[in-house]
Parts: sequence; C-alpha cells; structure tokens
Amino acid sequence: MQRSRLRALAAAALLPVMVAGGCASVTGPVDDHIVIGMDEDSTGPGASYSTIAGTTVRATIDRINAEGGINGREVRLAVENDESSPTNTPSIIRKLMDQGASAVILSTGSGAALQAKQVSESSEIVTIAPTALTDAVAGPPGNEYAYMVPNPLAQYADVYCGAFAATGKQRLGIVADASPAISGILSTLEPKLEECIDIVGTQTAAVDAADLTAGVSRMLAAEPDVVLVASVGGSFELLAQNTLHRLAPDLQRYSLASIGNQPEAWELADDGSLDGLVYMGSLSTDNPRTNELEQWLRTVKGPDYSLTAYDAQAYDSVMLIKRAIELAGTHTDPQLLNDAMQRVQGVPASFGQEQLSLSFAPDKHIAPDFACGLVLIEFGPDNAPAGPWPGYQPECAPEETRP
Repeated sequence: MQRSRLRALAAAALLPVMVAGGCASVTGPVDDHIVIGMDEDSTGPGASYSTIAGTTVRATIDRINAEGGINGREVRLAVENDESSPTNTPSIIRKLMDQGASAVILSTGSGAALQAKQVSESSEIVTIAPTALTDAVAGPPGNEYAYMVPNPLAQYADVYCGAFAATGKQRLGIVADASPAISGILSTLEPKLEECIDIVGTQTAAVDAADLTAGVSRMLAAEPDVVLVASVGGSFELLAQNTLHRLAPDLQRYSLASIGNQPEAWELADDGSLDGLVYMGSLSTDNPRTNELEQWLRTVKGPDYSLTAYDAQAYDSVMLIKRAIELAGTHTDPQLLNDAMQRVQGVPASFGQEQLSLSFAPDKHIAPDFACGLVLIEFGPDNAPAGPWPGYQPECAPEETRP
C-alpha cells in the first residue's frame, strides 16, 4: 500500500500530455479527470497495425467524453511511442505514469508488451494489449496487472491445427519477417504447431527485404503441402504472397491476422496473388456489434472505411478499462482498479462470432471466453476477402464441452 500511496502522490503533479484531440497542457490534480496512457508504436514495422488501433482508441475516448466521461470525469489520453523497439517500452510506460496515467493501452507489438509487463507488475499499473498475440503478455508469471484482448496464440495454433487436419495437410513451410514482434509470436506458435504437423522449413528475412525469391525457393525445396506467412504485414506480406503465388500458385497458403487488417494493401498485390489465401481473422458479419462499430467508425474515419480486428479490439480495450473504473468507483487507487479489472465479466465482444464474450478473473487475464474470437477468412480472385473459409471454423464453446 505504501508504494501505491507514493505513486498517487507522484501522479498528482501532471506533466503536459497528448490528449485525444491533439497536444494540450493539462493542469489541475489528477483526481479531476482520468488519464489513460497509450504506447502507440507509430514508427517502425509495428506502425502498420498500431496506428489503426491508436486512431480508434482516440475516437473511442472522444465518444466516451461526449457521453459524459467515466464516473462523471473527463478522460484524457497520454501518448508515447516505443518506435517498435521493446527496449524502449519500460521507459515509455514510466513516462505515461509520470503524466498521470491510471492504465495503459499497449498499441504495440508482442515483444514490447512483454517488456511492459515487467513495469506494470513492479509499478502497479494496469496495462492492456489490444494487438499483441503472445500468450505470455498476460500469462504468469508476473501478470498481476497485465491483460490482453485478442485470442492468444495457443488458440491460433489450435485453429490452424484443426484446419490442417480437416484438409489432410502434413508438411508445413513458414515464411517470416525478422521483426521482434514476429520472432516473439513464432517462439510461441511453432512449438504448438509441431504437435500437429511437420514443420519442414522456416525462412526469415528483413522486414524491408526487396526480394524473397531465394528464401521462398529454399522453403519450397523442402516440399511443404501448406505454407504459413508470418509478418507484421505491409510490404513484406505483399512481397511474400506475390512470390509464393508466382513460384507455387497451387500451394495452400495461410497468414496471420495482419493482411486481413490492412485493406489499403490489398490493391497493391499482384493480380490474383491473394486468391485462396486464408488468414486468421477476428471479424464476423453475423455479429451485430461488429456491424454497429463499423457504422460508427465510418462517421469518424470516412464513409468507405473497412473495419479491422485492430479497431474492434482497441475499442473493446477502452471499454474494458471503462468498465473496471466504474466497478472500482475510482481511478486513483491502482490496487482497487486492478481488483475491479478482475471482476469484469461477460462483456459482449465487438469481434468474433456473436456469442463471444470477454471476461477477466484473478487467474484469467486474456479476455475472450471462447476460441470463436477467431475466424478463418479466405481471399477471393479480386484480392479481397470473400468471407469465412468453408474448410474449417473454430467452435464457440468452452474447450471442456467440445467433442
């Protein structure tokens, strides 16, 4: 408790912060308003997805304020950038705490979120990750104040394995970028995949690689019957998909979520190079909350905006913090806020199938209650998602009730 009191005293002297509407100097005691911090990876390879989530966090806070704030208090957003470097993250979290943050949204990669976990535990500040996928971000040890919103990589592996079994695939090749985020993801994902399929070759290259022909050719020489592209998206993903389509047009391809959440990239792909690609999505048109969120965001981001999972999970991250503050009745006591976070139960999700709910508990810091926050989506010949892949889909039921 002594550490909590010292932290509260330190937070009372606020520094200037970046607020949702832009730059502004904040004056007055922290109790007069609520500060939510955000580590937004706005430069470096993670920027392709972090900024999508970041703009939605801003819009969501604006919406909350327009509706009266949280517990009658205005919410202000403090923003810092770890520049896609996990080594920067601890100092970024401390800067946000110096600016009075009661909780921090980690709009950054899994590697950075893992580094933030250490600070959240020692400094007693709630952190929540809307884009990180690595289970360890919110898993023990040291996860007392660490939370994440997406379905974890262990469930990604379960869904991929289910798809491999349903289609009779036995030999997997992997093409990956060498970013810290993807390195962290593969360190968790590959051991799980090896339990269901033989990984015959993994080729990695720099995020800014200009040609993947040699690496993809080496991977194909191992004769995989299916391939997974693991990247943060952007130019590397397009280069990998273009190369695979050119060298092995009939090979079944899977991808992580990034390609599905970056619609501006689809039109830059070679004609037909995404046709048949199956990616791990998190959006279902059958979920009315997803459709409602897209309609609202179009009033903010433009009438033709296509919703991404990053948007939905960023929105849900803010709303989960809001719910915890409401349950706690305060935002200034970190222990009470964290206790309240672990009492958030059954919140309907803005992503996944309609039945998906989000909950936390002392022994559950990963929000989705079911695996159906994941949806396998297939691209069509026009290089745009055609809808859920008919080959396999995860069930929306607790693991213990599945056959």
